[in-house]
Amino acid sequence: MRKTGHAVFLDYRSLDLGDLDMTPLRDQFAELVMHEQSAPEQIIERLQGASVVISNKAVIDSAVLAACPDLKLVLVAATGTNNVDLDAARAHGVAVCNCQGYGTPSVAQHTLTLLLALATSLPDYQRDIQAGEWQKSPMFCLLDHPIIELEGKTLGMLGHGELGGAVARLAEAFGMRVLYGQLPGRPSREDRMPLDELLPQVDALTLHCPLTEQTRNLITSRELNLLKPGAFVINTARGGLIDEQALADALRAGTIGGAATDVLTQEPPKDGNPLLAGDIPRLIITPHSAWGSREARQRIVGQLAENAAAFMAGTPKRKVN
Repeated sequence: MRKTGHAVFLDYRSLDLGDLDMTPLRDQFAELVMHEQSAPEQIIERLQGASVVISNKAVIDSAVLAACPDLKLVLVAATGTNNVDLDAARAHGVAVCNCQGYGTPSVAQHTLTLLLALATSLPDYQRDIQAGEWQKSPMFCLLDHPIIELEGKTLGMLGHGELGGAVARLAEAFGMRVLYGQLPGRPSREDRMPLDELLPQVDALTLHCPLTEQTRNLITSRELNLLKPGAFVINTARGGLIDEQALADALRAGTIGGAATDVLTQEPPKDGNPLLAGDIPRLIITPHSAWGSREARQRIVGQLAENAAAFMAGTPKRKVN
């Protein structure tokens, strides 16, 4: 295979922990320069002369595109493209291709893990054991926190693409009934329920939709109050779908039974976040790690290589602009 092009990966450390085979990607280019991370002020300099940039979260904005005239292709090592100015890329004739569906098994099992942890009060029991509560119990067991069976419960789902479908199949394997909600800005469908109708019926709500202007703060205090008092809320999609202060308040007040999120509005949350307060009960936070199985990350490498090869062949794949 004839290799062409000079490519730069701006933030490979967010993908490869030293456990991936990067050969399929390296094989696409005459030269591939790898940077663990790139500060905003380093990006333009590092992209001089590059025809391809690979980025997970490094920002490719209009200033970068204007200052790097050799760029022809942006390969996003993720599904979300909010780190790329798509309009500016289009104006400069730069194609943008993302990765899709790579993390479905990983995120689906993480979603069910969070749901099961809430249903079994797993974090509470772990804390009790570490505090010596079981050791002091007069009985053989400790049952100080509620344990809820998923069998016969109803799961409400917002967003039913490939990932939502995978979560639904896992939930059904536990004997749950799955109902689907209508997302704002989407064409109405008979199998999608209006949000106000869906929420009072579900024992757990899980989010698998993109963050758009229509879905930002999709779940606020109003929607949380429509849920059953013991309902769970799970977000493995995007920060910003849920009003975080409203969620913190609802958990403190016992309006809902618990919540788990893998995403926050700012990541990492260097400037603090309402959900990081230490007095919020029945809350599980994981550090945007749902997607991060080695298998899922290796699939990203494969898709980046496929996207590069397809673009060079004149048949772009997974093109988003």
